[in-house]
Amino acid sequence: MISGYRIKDIDELLTIVEGTEPEALHEGCHRLTRTLHGDGFDTCTIINVKSGLCPEDCKWCAQSAHYSTGCDTYDILETTRTTQQALHNESLGVKRFSLVASGRRPSMKETEKYVRLIKDIKKHSGIACCASLGLATEETLRPLREAGVETYHCNMESAPSFFDTLCSTHTQADKEETLKAAQRVGMRVCSGGIIGMGEDRRQRAEFALYLASLGIRSIPLNILQPIPGTPLQSVERLTPEEVLLAVCMFRLANPEAYIRFSGGRGQLDRDTQRKALYIGVNAAITGDLLTTVASVTKEDMKLFKEMDYDTSAPTTWQ
Repeated sequence: MISGYRIKDIDELLTIVEGTEPEALHEGCHRLTRTLHGDGFDTCTIINVKSGLCPEDCKWCAQSAHYSTGCDTYDILETTRTTQQALHNESLGVKRFSLVASGRRPSMKETEKYVRLIKDIKKHSGIACCASLGLATEETLRPLREAGVETYHCNMESAPSFFDTLCSTHTQADKEETLKAAQRVGMRVCSGGIIGMGEDRRQRAEFALYLASLGIRSIPLNILQPIPGTPLQSVERLTPEEVLLAVCMFRLANPEAYIRFSGGRGQLDRDTQRKALYIGVNAAITGDLLTTVASVTKEDMKLFKEMDYDTSAPTTWQ
């Protein structure tokens, strides 16, 4: 893969990860990550800028109006709150700051508010800005880009063969078009999903290769944290071994991508987190993680340094 070879299909990927002794597999993924990316580690943080009452029926989500989860609900935050949060994270060495909002897609009126938030952040801070506001078109994405949004995030969530069992109100094709629209207005894109939603190992391999087929270079890897009130509240959690195997799948299928530790990683013990970072996780969302308990940024930064990563090194993707 370092020489340009790409894994061709699900069976080949499964043969590699299931047929290789774990220690050798981990070492191989480690060498692949460090050869292609060096010791650079990409950090970002998010703010839940609009919460709850989402019309979509995503079965994992606390913010869906279809389920009773006790989730906080509020409209778009004011500039003071978002700018202060951006400045705080910048002071801790975090590279990117993202506005994340519930809802199917932003209206033009909402987009105008988001533009004001971004402009105020850019006025007072040098932190890179990202956005994750749902499905979007060039009409809404262009003013965000002009205001200073560099990256747009829209998760594919799971394997194509499994997605329809998780959500019926929009499709992965809708999500793909959003990413294409973001690229057309000059944004980079970020897209990943959640493992442990009831999919099998083969579907996790399918998902990893699906993201590779889209050319994704920043992949948030969430681990389901079952939320009471959602249809997935009783899903059995993945074992640490299965999580590490998934990390290997995503690294091997996406050698040039930043694999980004995201929601749910707090469920993992410290040793498993360290192993995942050694294998190939070379980015992370730190700080607040929407509706679930977040990690502490200072502790995260210490951990990344302990694993011989440099959070100040340049990191970028196309």
